[in-house]
Amino acid sequence: MSVSSPPRPRSRTAASVHVPRRRGAPRRGRWRLLSREDADVLFLYVVTRAGLWTTAYCATWLFPPDSRTRHAASPLSAWQQWDWWHYLRIAQEGYFPGDLRPGMEGWDNREAFFPGFPFTLRAVHAVVPDWAAAGLLVSLVAGAVAVLALARIARDHVPHPDAGRRAVLFFLLSPCAVFLAAGYTEALFLAFALPAWLAARRRAWPLAATLAALATTVRVSGLFLAAALAVHFLTTVRAHRDGRALPWLLLPALPPLAYSWYLKSRTGDWMAWKHAEERGWYRDFHTPWESWHNTWGAAFHHTSPTGYAVEFQAELLAMVLGLVLTGFLLFRRRWPEAVYIGLALVALGTSYWYMSLPRATLLWWPLWVVLASWSLRAPRVRTAYVCLAGPLMTLCALTFLTGRWAG
Repeated sequence: MSVSSPPRPRSRTAASVHVPRRRGAPRRGRWRLLSREDADVLFLYVVTRAGLWTTAYCATWLFPPDSRTRHAASPLSAWQQWDWWHYLRIAQEGYFPGDLRPGMEGWDNREAFFPGFPFTLRAVHAVVPDWAAAGLLVSLVAGAVAVLALARIARDHVPHPDAGRRAVLFFLLSPCAVFLAAGYTEALFLAFALPAWLAARRRAWPLAATLAALATTVRVSGLFLAAALAVHFLTTVRAHRDGRALPWLLLPALPPLAYSWYLKSRTGDWMAWKHAEERGWYRDFHTPWESWHNTWGAAFHHTSPTGYAVEFQAELLAMVLGLVLTGFLLFRRRWPEAVYIGLALVALGTSYWYMSLPRATLLWWPLWVVLASWSLRAPRVRTAYVCLAGPLMTLCALTFLTGRWAG
């Protein structure tokens, strides 16, 4: 008679061992602020910022104002170009220092620039002593907010896990992407405008209107955003019964009205900012065909130096791109985005000639979402875009960083 051996004790594998969770300890991932997609987007953002800062450093060494110098300028000096000086003077001196007024000799038409960015610059300067560094910091932080919002907008429109990353990649490799890093208004405007649009898609109308109002303190383009929000509200109000939120849509108009009232009190002119644009940048009204004709002449009739002529060629190309994009959005019945792009084209396409249209493409978030969607259906689109836009972005960055106009 054999004696059976006692049963072997069960092995306590890692899967079967229960480790009690400490009281108060958060569950894994419960308090995670950023998703993996958001982290990838921020990685793209940081890498492209490092590339632009490296380009600025090299520009000060390779292209100094004096080719015989043996001492390179500070890399921060490369970012202090063109409109930066207007923002800096407003931040330092205000709009009307001393007894200076529009129309006086030497007046710089600074009232054409809305106060949002200069006032933010002044606030950050209280912590960051160097003005140029403060401007770069404003754009750095604002740009990070903007790309995160853009990625989420793209994921809302395109149900693909890579849609957000692709939209941000195309955006950050835009030929005019240097203006997102410089101490300019584009990054700060988008940091308000893109979350505003995202909030509107979530039907968080008070938040959307508040963010849009902040956007209008930075650029007059915020009014185009407000119009797009109104169209989005009207096209969805029946389905979601959001009628009580209607008064919030008036909020974005208040900052421009307040700014106009301030200018009226100092100059006697309600539209002083618009008249400053006309004096300084030829933004008086012309018919669209006159604007096209004048820009075409400046681009191809050898009436401008070659550096400016190629910029006018870029202006024409940007206008064609905007018209195609608006037509596509209308075809797809994306009425709010079509209104936003259409109003921007009307505003920029009815001056004496086109100016700053390539820069304005940075603000056209539907463009980057459309490109992301297209690239997911046709994989070669991404390769073609990177190969074409990458060199153009570097060229445009060097043009700006060495003191030439690249807008």
